[in-house]
Amino acid sequence: MKLARFGAIGRERPALVDDNGRLRDVSSVVPTFDPTTLTAPTLAALRRLDPTDFPLVPARTRLGTPWAGISKYIGIGLNYRDHALETGAQLPTEPVVFLKAISCLSGPNDPIIRPPESTRLDWEVELGIVIGRRASHVSQADALSCVLGYCLLNDVSERGFQKDRGGGQWTKGKGCDSFGPVGPWLVTRDEVPDPAALRLWLTVNGETMQDGSTAEMVFGVAELVSHVSRFMTLMPGDLIATGTPAGVGMGKTPPRYLQPGDEVHLGIDGLGEQRQRVIDWNSGR
Repeated sequence: MKLARFGAIGRERPALVDDNGRLRDVSSVVPTFDPTTLTAPTLAALRRLDPTDFPLVPARTRLGTPWAGISKYIGIGLNYRDHALETGAQLPTEPVVFLKAISCLSGPNDPIIRPPESTRLDWEVELGIVIGRRASHVSQADALSCVLGYCLLNDVSERGFQKDRGGGQWTKGKGCDSFGPVGPWLVTRDEVPDPAALRLWLTVNGETMQDGSTAEMVFGVAELVSHVSRFMTLMPGDLIATGTPAGVGMGKTPPRYLQPGDEVHLGIDGLGEQRQRVIDWNSGR
């Protein structure tokens, strides 16, 4: 299934995606999508529904994050060989783990807000892992059973904040408001038979910047879930960003960064697409 939420910020309603890619409002049968409703019984009931029995969501309606109640947004750094190479970093011997602030979350097409003092605003298309059940010290063999599904992410980053402020602070550069577009859909695990065989791409103003495959990941989905669960308990609804392929702005010669007015367009096979316009802080308040 493909799950989505639509509507004004803070008032999103749940939707299923029908076979024609259209959203169907299912708020009459489930109040929202969050860890209390994304359970095996509810998901089984949703699978029995015919989406065409439900009202169409009007075109151009705002999309929110596909589910609510995310308690942790975990990032993985340097998880693509070519990306590590373009940044001059060594391949990690174990996953590089950091956290993004929950307040950075935004809908897939909401604007990217350039913070005050930002001069090196960058993009990162990424595969997201959505956790479906509690996981603590889970083995790699059991890790995929803890995965509810997958989604498209843009791990927006401010490289000056990340690299130059306070001795190098990934959290500072990754957690600003609007730096976490998620969606358009949460796609359940059964519809993604091989998360290590997905094309992912990103353009800026129509120019291709990133075009890679999740096959290039250093650490795969099962290994990441298992590894992270050794250091923190993963809860239903938690989100793991799995890293980005080559083509980020700081890896260009010369480096290229986002400016107000730029249009970012990105996608992953089977997980949908996002479009964001960059705006200045004063425009977004």
